[in-house]
Amino acid sequence: MRDVSPTASEGASNPAESDLQTQVSILRSESVLGGVIVKLDLGTKLLAGKDKSRFSAWRKALHLPESKPASTVEDILPVLARNLKVRMQANTRIVEIFYDSSDPLLAADIANTLTAEFTRQNLESRWQTTQKTGEWLTGQMEDVRIKLEKSEQQLQTYAGAAGLLFTSEKDNVADEKLRQVQQELSRAQADRVTRQSKYELATTASADSLPEVLDDPTLKEYQVKLTELRRQLAELSSSLTPAHPSVKKVQAQVTTLEAARETERANVTRRIQNEFESAQRRERLLAASYEAQARVMTEQAAKVTHYSILKREVDNNRQLYDSMLQHVREAGIASALHASNVRVIDPARPPARPYKPSLVLNSMLGLFAGGFLGIVFIVMRERADRSIQAPGEASLYLDVPELGVIPSANAERSRSFTWYRQARAAETKKTEREIRNSPVELVTWQKGPSMLAESFRSTLASILYAGENGSRPRVIALTSASPREGKTTVASNLALALAEIGRRVLLIDGDLRKPRLHEIFKVPNAWGLSDLLNGTKPPEGSEAMVAGTGCRDLYVLPAGSVASSISNLLHSPRALELLQRMRQEFDMVIIDTPPMLHLPDARVLGRLADGVILVVRSARTTKETAAAAGQRLAEDGTRVLGTVLNEWDPRKTRHGRYEYGYRPYYYQGIEPGGD
Repeated sequence: MRDVSPTASEGASNPAESDLQTQVSILRSESVLGGVIVKLDLGTKLLAGKDKSRFSAWRKALHLPESKPASTVEDILPVLARNLKVRMQANTRIVEIFYDSSDPLLAADIANTLTAEFTRQNLESRWQTTQKTGEWLTGQMEDVRIKLEKSEQQLQTYAGAAGLLFTSEKDNVADEKLRQVQQELSRAQADRVTRQSKYELATTASADSLPEVLDDPTLKEYQVKLTELRRQLAELSSSLTPAHPSVKKVQAQVTTLEAARETERANVTRRIQNEFESAQRRERLLAASYEAQARVMTEQAAKVTHYSILKREVDNNRQLYDSMLQHVREAGIASALHASNVRVIDPARPPARPYKPSLVLNSMLGLFAGGFLGIVFIVMRERADRSIQAPGEASLYLDVPELGVIPSANAERSRSFTWYRQARAAETKKTEREIRNSPVELVTWQKGPSMLAESFRSTLASILYAGENGSRPRVIALTSASPREGKTTVASNLALALAEIGRRVLLIDGDLRKPRLHEIFKVPNAWGLSDLLNGTKPPEGSEAMVAGTGCRDLYVLPAGSVASSISNLLHSPRALELLQRMRQEFDMVIIDTPPMLHLPDARVLGRLADGVILVVRSARTTKETAAAAGQRLAEDGTRVLGTVLNEWDPRKTRHGRYEYGYRPYYYQGIEPGGD
């Protein structure tokens, strides 16, 4: 009945999960959906609804081309399948059908028509299946019946020809007889063993000790009579002589009884022997009979095997015939029944209001999702960016003071420098255009009262007061961890700031591999530091040894010609002698060195100087590279005066208390409006 009613499963209250999944897949199949499309004429209805939709109105308003309408079944099927949802309820046989549409009446009609079409196709499919199954089984059953009859006839014919007789379905006469003979032989062997033990005991032991002798009633009677006669004989012998007739008479009776007793005792022993021999003969006869029957069974073994094969074929054919007969009857019942296992619990009704989209829910979800994604983006960006961003970070990681912060060239447009822009409002446009076009390496000299210039002057003040016990460093080396971090810019502006306060300053281009100071100050580079260290005789006097610049009290010692072995030059004793000489002739010496992580030049020059200043570029120098540079200088025993944060833009970092408003300070008596 499983084929008649799929809900009637064996041993379970619910159908298998796979059956329910199959029905759900059939619900979404193209055959069922195609029937719904044809019955509802969805091509016309969808086309009419498309003209009334919101998207169609927007397309017309924006003069956009209309999309091709879905008119054929092949075009409508994807739309119908996309908007259809079929959901199963857990631990039940209930299936829910949902259809999304902007037309509530159309949505309800499609859901109800889909259920009706599925029920109709389900009934039709089951009826056609049972009809075809019954017809096929009826045709096959006749062939199976004929085959069964032939196999039964072959079985009986072979049994008669082979002379096989069976007492039951499994045992034949020969098997039964062999089993009986075997049982009799086992009993005969046991009886023979018992008789043999009695016989061997009778031949070896005393006759009077045998149980058969002791239990024999005749011998017991003889023994009683003999005992009585011997008592009488003893009484007579006490008063009469042996020759007395009474004594002789009793003695004759005793002798007769003793002879009879011996005869009976011999008969008992002979009877034991006869019983043993009889049991032995019976055992031999049964053994011979068993061997003969076993030979018969051996001869019939092949016949019985072939008979079993034929019998199994008969059983298989009979079982197949019975099974097909049962299925033919079930198919007949199923084809006669037109019951459906589908029941509609609640038909679809047009909803009173749309269920989506929910403006409030979508707005809240968008708000929370946007806030969450924004926070995640900010956190991930902060974690991914390992560079030093704001003032104070370099001191935290290197454990050295921060000597100054140099803003970027575009920082003056930031709100942090509003008062500076207002203080310079009186400058002419021509002056601002000239200052804007000047190189940043000379900003302290050419820009005058600007934000960048003041930053370098503030940094210089920190350097001048960095000495211990009132002493200030005379020879300073500037370096950075990596290239393009602004160490040359910082070195040239610090030298210009020193020259402004009347100090005699020498700026040495220690970057012998990629010199730039001669280009910045426009001095010749034909002879310089590399030539001095190489042993070339310098011109007489320091004035001829170094080149003057346009700025008063500022001199430059360029890198000079390219040397073949720069490391050897820096390690030579001439480097120390040169710096000692320059200490005497200049108030301060600033050495611009190459990056130190990949080249040893800065480390060598740093050991010869009074201190090293590490230039860190904001948003470029990573914390790891800055820490590595500081660690190498510490391992070399070089004194690190501090760090200078270069190219800091307050608009891109959380600068906190580092505001550069300069609100109370003005130049040339020009005050901004307001308080």
